[in-house]
Amino acid sequence: MDQNDLRVAITVLTLIVFIGIVLWAYSARQKHRFDEAANLPFADDDAVQRLTGEKRNG
Repeated sequence: MDQNDLRVAITVLTLIVFIGIVLWAYSARQKHRFDEAANLPFADDDAVQRLTGEKRNG
């Protein structure tokens, strides 16, 4: 196996992984979860604690 063959294999593998991540991120099944995460900065503290399960001191 030549060094260039290894470089081509790694490039193709990286491209496949990248396309997989993009498809996962834009899939309809993830939309609800990402919408909730996007709205967390606007939620009140009680809602944030319910969603994340964190307890805040103070």
